[in-house]
Amino acid sequence: MADKPLTARGAATRQRILDVATQEFAEHGIAGARVERIVAAARTNKAQLYGYFGSKEGLFDAIFFGSLERIMTVVPIDATDLADWAVRLYDEYLRRPDLIRLATWARLERRPAGHLVADADRVDDAKLRAISDAQAAGLVRSGEPFDLMAMVIAMSMAWSPVSNVYAATAEEPADVHEQRRILLRDSVRRVVAPDGPAAQ
Repeated sequence: MADKPLTARGAATRQRILDVATQEFAEHGIAGARVERIVAAARTNKAQLYGYFGSKEGLFDAIFFGSLERIMTVVPIDATDLADWAVRLYDEYLRRPDLIRLATWARLERRPAGHLVADADRVDDAKLRAISDAQAAGLVRSGEPFDLMAMVIAMSMAWSPVSNVYAATAEEPADVHEQRRILLRDSVRRVVAPDGPAAQ
């Protein structure tokens, strides 16, 4: 079914499955998610779900890799201003806390060590090149581009839904979020500032 062009009705059903399953996986993880709950809430049946995605794991993959693409598109990196990138990531976690939860379940249940996804599925090449180019231009400190990227992402997640200290929500007062953005922006700028006297 997945190889055939979808009718408008089929596309709508497939999207309902994705929407419902995103919340199911975000809340319960891969092992805890239940196909029965997904098809009931999506007003469809198991045959359609398996026809579109093959399995529960295939459905998770479609959602998880779609979430990575969303963050790439909605929050594109600007290696000349990694502090602003971190703040935009912070805002995206407020808008879509389910996306960061999906990544956490993938880490816990699939890849407890190493990269979050297999090398063939990684989507960070452009980010790493951008950081490397910014380093060559003297705009970012020296160091392994991947490690710098990982540090900035970790800082952006300080108040994310998976924080072991405090999980922020979009319902909090705007001034609270702005205080965090200011702190995050300043902290990332200090961390990635170019090496040498010019950075002082």
